[in-house]
Amino acid sequence: MRKHQTSAPLPLTDTLSPSIPLDQIGRTLASFYDNLVSEGMPEHLAALVRRVRQTEADEAAQENSTVAPAAETHPRVALVVEDDREIRALAETLLEETELDVVGCDSAEAALAVLQARGGDVALVFADIRLAGQMDGLQLARAVATLWPRARLVVTSGHDLPRPELPREAVFIAKPWRPLDVLVEAERAAAEPAPPVL
Repeated sequence: MRKHQTSAPLPLTDTLSPSIPLDQIGRTLASFYDNLVSEGMPEHLAALVRRVRQTEADEAAQENSTVAPAAETHPRVALVVEDDREIRALAETLLEETELDVVGCDSAEAALAVLQARGGDVALVFADIRLAGQMDGLQLARAVATLWPRARLVVTSGHDLPRPELPREAVFIAKPWRPLDVLVEAERAAAEPAPPVL
């Protein structure tokens, strides 16, 4: 009866040839694959080899990457709510100079629709008190302060407004507003971190 001897496993390079490193063997096999492709290989085998190569390339890229891949991010938004078309266009043009995307609305109802769709992306709400539609800017400001508290809230009006009517978080800028004042608020809104995605 023949006895089988067990011994310690040999290093990987010794199982093939002690003098040929594994990376050289891999390069040789890759060149064989290239020759096979040029001579013609059954499509299902070629697809399998391509998939293996792609997986290896993806793993290598992931190992070589020093920066973790960033999650897909949506641009932050400045929402301008103003029923006067010329003033709204002026505010939109001004805010386009910031890093925020600008969306204009003429009513609180339209602004709420934008907030419902993109509320997590809205960094700034710049709203007049008098608006087209059923709701005014104060009602919109209260809704924003309650439902989207991470958005910076700036309210404007050509009329004096008693402070108690405004939400505590809101900033009031009287009309005619200065472009610098609006830009300062936009920069503050853009500087605040976006709320986490839940």
